[in-house]
Amino acid sequence: MAIIRRITLHDGPDGPFESLAVVDAAAGPLPGVLLFPNVLGAKEADFAYAEKVAALGYAVLVADVFGQGKRTTRADPDAGRYMAELNADRALLRDRANGAHAVLKGLAEVDADRTAAIGFCFGGKCVLDLARSGADISGGVSFHGVYDAPPFPNAPITAKLLVCHGWDDPIAPPEATVGLARELTDAGCDWQIHAYGGTGHAFTDEGVNMPEKGLAYSPSADRRSFRAMTDFLGDLFG
Repeated sequence: MAIIRRITLHDGPDGPFESLAVVDAAAGPLPGVLLFPNVLGAKEADFAYAEKVAALGYAVLVADVFGQGKRTTRADPDAGRYMAELNADRALLRDRANGAHAVLKGLAEVDADRTAAIGFCFGGKCVLDLARSGADISGGVSFHGVYDAPPFPNAPITAKLLVCHGWDDPIAPPEATVGLARELTDAGCDWQIHAYGGTGHAFTDEGVNMPEKGLAYSPSADRRSFRAMTDFLGDLFG
């Protein structure tokens, strides 16, 4: 297996965009996985995670939904500005997520009939909104995501969903998590929630250590959620 990274430029709503394909160029068409980054946008941590997923036998696209060159860092006093624009316009978020999915399906290394999406924090919201849009993904995985529904009716959800959740997450408190479960149940969705006790937000992010704010990396939740995702994708495409 020779996993490579390839910059993928593409148009879309208010584009252009710069995503990154992480693929085994020598393999035949594989199930495709769309990876939505957190509030900061696409970065090295996402590319490294994509390589771990690709090593499982998938072709991965790290999706750019903010726009080419629109990235922030934790040191930025307005690190959430690009996320805020999409939170304020959920139709645009939906359209950009679907645009990224179309790019994934168009990759030569991807079997366009077998795709899934995963996402972290704001990226988890992207996964849920992609599913809510009726996109033809087989499944989606949200890691420490954000659960509020769009302010407009959803399309029928056909994707199976796995939600990996820190029970002490201040961004998604228990009532929000139960609300998501009710929403997905009412939609007739095949869903599961894995909740990790003593765990807050950003539990997969090794660069986060703010337990006083409920944000901290958790090696155990990171390991368990990766295993859960691996099993979930295996069930979808095995």
